[in-house]
Amino acid sequence: MAVRDVIILIGPPGSGKGTQAKRLENALSLPKISTGDMLRDAISRRTALGMEAKRTVDSGGLVSDDVVNGVVAERIQAADCRDGFVLDGYPRNVSQAEAFGRSLGAGDRLSVIELGVDTDRLVARLTRRRTCGSCGEIYNLESRPPEVAGVCGRCGGDLVRRSDDTEAVIRGRMDVYRAETEPLVRFYRGNGHHSQVDGMAPIDDVTDNLVGAIRGSAPGG
Repeated sequence: MAVRDVIILIGPPGSGKGTQAKRLENALSLPKISTGDMLRDAISRRTALGMEAKRTVDSGGLVSDDVVNGVVAERIQAADCRDGFVLDGYPRNVSQAEAFGRSLGAGDRLSVIELGVDTDRLVARLTRRRTCGSCGEIYNLESRPPEVAGVCGRCGGDLVRRSDDTEAVIRGRMDVYRAETEPLVRFYRGNGHHSQVDGMAPIDDVTDNLVGAIRGSAPGG
């Protein structure tokens, strides 16, 4: 059976998890698949699980773990996942992780990598973030400043600070993340699949370290 690289990234809001998932997609030629994308695809194809998800979403409810797990199990059998895939936003809890583990095959090689962050440095990073109000391009006044202050270099739109990019909100999100994610980290650490890289390193270094961890040449956490 062919070996598939199955990659799960874990990290708090603002850790660069989405950016790194996209970079791994390009570096490893593996599809990045997210829970939202999978649900939208299942709904558009009108699968049984997709229709169940649509009814829940339309009624304002939260899609159940059973539906999310089923949609993921279907998605990872697609042809583009034959060599592996990068998961963005799944699993979110131990129950999902257990169900996901049962959906994997004997030829699947699982890497669960946590982006380690320093809370104070992360707060400083995010409070300096600016977003274009027109095209959504993201800048950082410290690490990626715009060429012209307050102006997006991509479309010329105004750069604004998001209302949730304040210290109080960011620290609150970190508290929620720790409460929800620590059990998941313990679960994967306990079965030997967990490793960690420094999420506060320069973006290119983080990508290199992630690739190294996936290929088994970087130290784990």
